[in-house]
Amino acid sequence: MSHHIHFGTDGWRGVVAEDFTFANVRACAEGVARHYADRDITLGPVVVGYDTRYQSDAFARAVAEVLVAHGLHVVLADAPVPTPVICFNIPHQGAAGGIAITASHNPPEWNGFKCRSAQGSSESDETLAAIERHINAVADPAGVPRLDLDRAKAQGLVRSARLAEPYLEHTRRFVDLSLVQDAGLRIVADAMHGAGAGYLSALLQGGKTTLTEIRGDRNPAFPSMHNPEPIAHNLAPLSNAVRESHADVGVAFDGDADRLGVVDERGEYVSAIQVAPLLAYLLLEHRRKRGLLVKSLTASSIFWRLAERYSVSVSETKVGFKYIAPVLLANPDWLMGAEESGGYAFQGHVPERDGIVSALLFLELMARTGKRPSELVQHLFSLVGPHHYDRLDLAFAASDRAAIQQRVASAQPSRLADLSVERKDAPDGVRFTLRGGAWLVIRFSGTEPLVRIYAEAESLERVKALLAAGKALAGL
Repeated sequence: MSHHIHFGTDGWRGVVAEDFTFANVRACAEGVARHYADRDITLGPVVVGYDTRYQSDAFARAVAEVLVAHGLHVVLADAPVPTPVICFNIPHQGAAGGIAITASHNPPEWNGFKCRSAQGSSESDETLAAIERHINAVADPAGVPRLDLDRAKAQGLVRSARLAEPYLEHTRRFVDLSLVQDAGLRIVADAMHGAGAGYLSALLQGGKTTLTEIRGDRNPAFPSMHNPEPIAHNLAPLSNAVRESHADVGVAFDGDADRLGVVDERGEYVSAIQVAPLLAYLLLEHRRKRGLLVKSLTASSIFWRLAERYSVSVSETKVGFKYIAPVLLANPDWLMGAEESGGYAFQGHVPERDGIVSALLFLELMARTGKRPSELVQHLFSLVGPHHYDRLDLAFAASDRAAIQQRVASAQPSRLADLSVERKDAPDGVRFTLRGGAWLVIRFSGTEPLVRIYAEAESLERVKALLAAGKALAGL
């Protein structure tokens, strides 16, 4: 191998032409095919889709050519599609699994390879480790067998499919769209030049509600942003559009539309730490649903307060849907899965993140309550108390990683931001739990060379102080 392939928090990602090459992508497809052979997975095709990034379509075709060389059948997307659309189509098509060519929210020079299970969920850590072993056992990526795509189509091994249609049909049943359409909401949607462009327009056309889409054209350079991640510093165009048009809400998707960002009626970013519990509140209070809430450790502690209020349980996992998904699949009574980065899954849909459905459910909550986003946040605070959050993403030199880990692991502060430290543990990175329920987490990103520092507290001032303390502990 020219590079060792490692699956991080959500798939393998690399810089195009540096390590994300056709040879390495074919090696990844070879590893998946060998894993399927090991498990005797012969029932159903493999769904292969791709996002709007540079050469994503060509990489997807390369994947298909390797899979069919192993005798597998492939359902290949005929256009860029969001990852949740791929995930939905896996069980819908009766497939054995799926592969998405996408780097999600990474900067434009990156691309990625995501594996999905037969249920449409992230594959487990154990499955990914097995696929990794097969990939890294490929002695010569250039020699990976493949069958020309045109020949494979002629032999009936590859079928091109419009994956969006069945997904849209299901979504129209899953969300109360007529309620949203009749609410007269003024919505601005930011596709961030990604694969989610056009989906809300297709679902919400007709009725009194109006929707304006920005950055809906395909542009692999992702101009005017550092990366297509729907967080505050990348959403200035959305905030401006909301203010200028006097809209009620702005929603945004990341590059493959499995994450949601929300901007309120004032153009202010609404933290995912508040959006996620609001979506849970919709299910618990307004839809009268009950079931297990599954959260990553960096998702809001508000989930515990809601669980107490509605007599449901919470399960906490490491960061990443590859940890959340197995809990969802093991618990038939699950209600919602949530992570801090804006990814949410819902019972009755697929056990995987979906930014499009999350946006529609947020709009449904607005329509049901008659409240705009800032009013919803204040209502939530009236039920559970104020909760604020922020995150720092700090780049580091690879040679400094061990020293940063050592500094954080050995730190034993008695107080942080004037709050006493009640507990230190290391479920994923290092977490400090503080008096009153505030917390600070320091961990390495699983997809990028970054140290992430997260904090939640009762005020933004306290959050900023905790982030500064975390930065000092890491020596960054």
